[in-house]
Amino acid sequence: MFIEITKNNREFLFFSQKNSRKKKKHGFKYLNIKKAIYLIQDKPSCKVFFAADPIKIMRAQGQYMFDEKGERYLDCINNVAHVGHCHPEVVKAAAKQMELLNTNSRFLHDNIVEYAKRLTATLPQTLSVCYFTNSGSEANDLALRLARQFRGHQDVITLDHAYHGHLSSLIEISPYKFRKGQDVQKEFVHVAPSPDIYRGKYREDHEDAATAYADEVKKIIEDARSSGRKIAAFIAESMQSCGGQIIPPAGYFQKVAEHVHKAGGVFIADEVQVGFGRVGRHFWSFQMHGEDFVPDIVTMGKPMGNGHPMSCVVTTKEIAEAFSSSGMEYFNTYGGNPVSCAVGLAVLDVIEKENLQGNAVRVGNYLTQLLDQQKAKHPLIGDIRGVGLFIGIDLVKDHVERTPATAEAQHIIYKMKEKGVLLSADGPHRNVLKIKPPMCFTKEDAKFMVDHLDGILTVLEEVMETKNDSVSSQNTVCRTEVPEEVHMESAKHSATESRENHSRKRNGVCPDQQALLSKRLKT
Repeated sequence: MFIEITKNNREFLFFSQKNSRKKKKHGFKYLNIKKAIYLIQDKPSCKVFFAADPIKIMRAQGQYMFDEKGERYLDCINNVAHVGHCHPEVVKAAAKQMELLNTNSRFLHDNIVEYAKRLTATLPQTLSVCYFTNSGSEANDLALRLARQFRGHQDVITLDHAYHGHLSSLIEISPYKFRKGQDVQKEFVHVAPSPDIYRGKYREDHEDAATAYADEVKKIIEDARSSGRKIAAFIAESMQSCGGQIIPPAGYFQKVAEHVHKAGGVFIADEVQVGFGRVGRHFWSFQMHGEDFVPDIVTMGKPMGNGHPMSCVVTTKEIAEAFSSSGMEYFNTYGGNPVSCAVGLAVLDVIEKENLQGNAVRVGNYLTQLLDQQKAKHPLIGDIRGVGLFIGIDLVKDHVERTPATAEAQHIIYKMKEKGVLLSADGPHRNVLKIKPPMCFTKEDAKFMVDHLDGILTVLEEVMETKNDSVSSQNTVCRTEVPEEVHMESAKHSATESRENHSRKRNGVCPDQQALLSKRLKT
């Protein structure tokens, strides 16, 4: 398939490769941008939010984004614009340094030294060596190299549903990705259960879920050893994001680290999505687990440059020295360049000056309280979990079985978009509404978001109850209303799930009645 932009940048030239001769002979088909994206949304390079009705964003400021018509949207999902879209201090710092110099890090420059000092001051003392990179994927790839060089081990333990980046080395350790595609799990990759106490193997009523989940890692290590394999690293986000906003139980990381260290491996804490004060009371999410837990390697990215491509790996002197002893120097053309470090310093300044960690505590607590009230009111809400401005709403069809409400989640995010609120859904079943807005998010924003969520849930549940009464009289188990505009997205998710478990019903909806149900919900 080829896609070309016409000179006026308003239309796509769109034709398939196999029929390109015929198209050339009879003329090309021109499509407007939204239509072209809609038709090719299954192509990885063209995946966008709200693919059935995408938004063309023209500008943004603070926690708001504006489309081509000037319509304003409250951004509840952008953990990249950490201190707010286009923050003037960050923009000013970038422009000022760009006017003076931007070059690679083969030359001495104060910015990289100053930034490394400021960054390591936020971390435990043993984490003292910085490697600067340009993306979270680069950072995690380098972290794997460091871990494998340290003692010459190769195997990696990762969590189920984890995502750590788009490079080949990271797709291999990201079940979130390799279980959806054609890749198979590599023999050096071991998948531990996600420490999810709401929907996982060991739940909130377990007497010691942390130990139970950690013992699963211990068993993986023992099985690997019996097969002659050696563990290089355990890698996990300090809070799983794509995995469904999962907060590990207290004590889990300490116990896992103990097992991994005994096996000669290292613990990698992936803070790419959850670092830089998002949890509020701590600068790094792993610090929630107590002072007695210190990772061997920490990776960071997304919020680090507030939208500017910037990332870093921080590790111990011992691991860094083992890496340098390999004889292969580490060099990254753009990593740690003067402009990136000027941007990074400005981001740290804004977090401190505007007390954004304090804001994450105040607004996060307020938002959680509002959502807990909604949970008591709406049967679709099964669980509210999170810390600071990192919150997940787990939607369910029933509270006993905790059946994921996948189609309902898709319906809600589209309806919220119509109300001017941007949310997304993720997790293994794509039924968890993710809330991770810019850190300047206010209590007024939280109230605005929850009020609209309340209204949409109210209408949705009324329609579902009416339909359930009707369906019950027909002796069928199908209950879910599926909005027409998300058929394609729900179908894509269902196809993925069917490959994982062929016995499941498609999105919990009987296929022979899906078309009928889709026409009835018009909220």
